[in-house]
Amino acid sequence: MSLYYEAATIMSSSDQSSLKSRAYNTKDLKSTPAQIFALVSEASKWSIVLKEVIERSQLLNYERKLTPPLGLLLAHDLLLAKRGIAAPVSHSLRTAVEKHKARLQAEFTKARLRRKCSSVDLLRRHIEEGIEEESAQETIMNGSKQWAHPRWVRINAIKTSLKEQLATTFTEYNVADTLLEVLEWKASKHAPLVLHIDKHIPDLIALPSSVDLSVLLPYKQGFLILQDKASCFPAYLLDPQPEDRDVVDACAAPGNKTTHLAALRSFQNSQDECPRIWACERDKTRATVLRKMVALAGAENLVSIEAGQDFLRLDPTKEPWCYVGALLLDPSCSGSGMADRDTAHKIFLPEKTAPSLSSNSSRKRKRKATIIAEPQQLEVAEQVAFYGNDNNETEALTTRLQSLAAFQTKLLCHAFSFPDARKVTYSTCSIYSEENEKVVIAALASRIAREKFWRILVRDEQIAGMKEWEVRGDIDACAGNKALADGCIRCNKGTMEGTQGFFVAAFVRTLNDEGEEWNGVEEKGDSQYQ
Repeated sequence: MSLYYEAATIMSSSDQSSLKSRAYNTKDLKSTPAQIFALVSEASKWSIVLKEVIERSQLLNYERKLTPPLGLLLAHDLLLAKRGIAAPVSHSLRTAVEKHKARLQAEFTKARLRRKCSSVDLLRRHIEEGIEEESAQETIMNGSKQWAHPRWVRINAIKTSLKEQLATTFTEYNVADTLLEVLEWKASKHAPLVLHIDKHIPDLIALPSSVDLSVLLPYKQGFLILQDKASCFPAYLLDPQPEDRDVVDACAAPGNKTTHLAALRSFQNSQDECPRIWACERDKTRATVLRKMVALAGAENLVSIEAGQDFLRLDPTKEPWCYVGALLLDPSCSGSGMADRDTAHKIFLPEKTAPSLSSNSSRKRKRKATIIAEPQQLEVAEQVAFYGNDNNETEALTTRLQSLAAFQTKLLCHAFSFPDARKVTYSTCSIYSEENEKVVIAALASRIAREKFWRILVRDEQIAGMKEWEVRGDIDACAGNKALADGCIRCNKGTMEGTQGFFVAAFVRTLNDEGEEWNGVEEKGDSQYQ
């Protein structure tokens, strides 16, 4: 039963990170992070319907021991999980919910019919496609459209090709000229499936969000890799060439970027001659996931996995690190740009509800209503405690961002210290400038960057697809330095570009006999990162 208590804690946490980060980064769990994330993720997806079901059935009023997160999780498994509630039959929480099974099922049926779904399968599609707000593919927030997130698929060039997959796996799909056609696609008996071939990243396609590839053989065989478009930017921007020699992926798990690097390198030489990709992962559990991902992608001959290796503990002067010419850094961050935070995993928690009383109720019934009103006041207090004080949350976020930025800058400066390195990409799935442009500025202002002549890769020097990407860095966060801001790449979630929130910047090192003047940002004294 610890699964539900632990999942409820993850769900109700005031942590600003994504649900996945909360599940995998919480220590001393009795249940596996995968179990907890799967339960919380699914319950969150269904929460807008389950909130309605729980409130109309008054489950929380009858069962005072149930908190809103617990009620939501237990109701989800009772109504939607194949095996029901994962707890012993005699457990108090299970019996507390199951004795209201008839009422909950009746309200669930009413909720389904109100949405004009003739079956649970149709309601499931309704939920998975996001048809719960203003329309099938968009929500209205503050007067502006928030577009649904498409399902991005990278064709694994190590094993197959885009041409081959279009002719086999996606032979029944219509190729759309624009991503908008995919975003606006609605499922129906007569609507052919559509896909869009991305114009910025080679071998990347977008599918409607409701398409499930996990049951297909090409997915199981590693021919298709689910990877957000923005997540493909770092490896493609790094553009590793044979003369760059070995490449390091500093924080490699779960392995999407690592295998993308391998796919980009698979064209350059035979696998026996191709320089190595060193994938470092400090967490040994996550390194196991990385190893499976690399094997599935067919990249074992290209990638060497350094399980349990802390990137900051590498000695750049020793072999094989002294031969590294390019590094990809995608360190831990706030996760504030993750698409699953505010859309797919927006959580609607149920509340206790008081029964309505008619105007001609007796005094006895009115006195009874007064008794019911007391827990309503307590529920308000619980909600205030759950969301916390705005000032405290702001202070906590500021402190966390400062800590993350210090670590991220330290990581980037360490990458600058590799003697043969000529290229570095730095990326986060964060929307905050503290983790993005300000880290870039701090790193470029460091002594190691100045001594080794590191600078930002300006827009005109970027590989074609990245040069054409329109959304650039925050010029205010770059202290008005337009060239620096233009060298930074941003992605915004919820837009017609179909990406999560993301940031990436590339750095290059230019040397000549005389020593080229540093060209990062205007020097303003020595940095604390030296």
